[in-house]
Order: sequence, then structure tokens, then C-alpha cells
Amino acid sequence: MGNTTSSALSKEILEDLKLNTKFTETEICQWYENFQKQCPTGRISPEEFEQIYARFFPESDATSYAQHVFRSFDTNDDGTLDFKEYIIALHMTSTGKTTRKLEWAFSLFDVDKNGYITKTEVTEICQAIFKLIPKEALAKLPGDENTPEKRANKLWAFFEKKDNERLAEGEFIKGVIDNENAMRLIHYEPMNE
Repeated sequence: MGNTTSSALSKEILEDLKLNTKFTETEICQWYENFQKQCPTGRISPEEFEQIYARFFPESDATSYAQHVFRSFDTNDDGTLDFKEYIIALHMTSTGKTTRKLEWAFSLFDVDKNGYITKTEVTEICQAIFKLIPKEALAKLPGDENTPEKRANKLWAFFEKKDNERLAEGEFIKGVIDNENAMRLIHYEPMNE
């Protein structure tokens, strides 16, 4: 179909993405071409997203982490990601330590989307993160963070909350910014290996 409107990215979305991500216009257009090939419907299902994620983590089981990431980016809760949600997802999961990245991390940990994080939710995300870590890397983890539970305990301790208390977004962001180690514990960076 030689219909240009569907194959070309709208100027609005392009400008918006250039403003909100570190990607160049060329990169965004390249992503868009690939997106069109992979997702002719213009929407990514959770299953497709899991496959995309699996490519980033060939050694690991990325399924449960991908599901959490998908949930955190499906901002309108329609069960799919459109191109814009997808690019913002790629950007957020790949850039430095900005407040925006921490806002995203908060929504990742807020499993039930109620605006607060509990220790149970932190443990659940830590379990998903652990499935991403290749066996060799797991063996090298320090003794106080070599299980999802220990990692969750260590992370929770930074926020100075009791086990049954909950954490609001501002407290989460401040706690992570104030603690270099918390930054490292909230995600898994395979690039640093």
C-alpha cells in the first residue's frame, strides 16, 4: 500500500520523542521503520515485547521482567504499547540516572499501580531482576545481595521504612539519589559486566 501517512512518522510524535529522549531523528526514524516491519498493526503485544526483551538478554529468562516493564510503560492500560510508549521504554531503560528514569523505576516497582511501593513489591521485582542475571554473574554477587530476598532487604533498608510500611514516589526517588548503591540495586545492567 503506497499510503504515506501510515508509513511516515508524524511530525508531532517525532518532535516529542526528540525532546523527551536522547535519540536523534535518524535513530527514531530507523526504529520506526523496524517497528513497522515487526508490528504492522502499530501496537506491541506483551508477547512481542517479551521477544524483543529476550534478545537483549540471550543468556537469561527475561519473561517476568519484561512483563513488569511492559506494565510500567502501558500508560493508558490498553494492554498494548504504541510506538511512542515503546521508544520511551527503550530510552528509559537505557539512559543515565535522571529523575525521569527514577520516576519510571518507581512505576516498575509499583506492581499494583496504587501509587505506593511495598516491600513485597520490591521483592517481586528483585525476583524478576534475578532471572535476568546470567549464572556466572550470579556467582560473583556479594553475600548480602546474592538472593532476591537479600537484595530486596538491602534496598528496602536505604529507605528507612519498617517492613509493613509503604513508600511514596518522592521518598523512593530521594532514597535512590542519596544512595549510590540503591541506584545499582534497582536494576540490572548487563553492559557493566
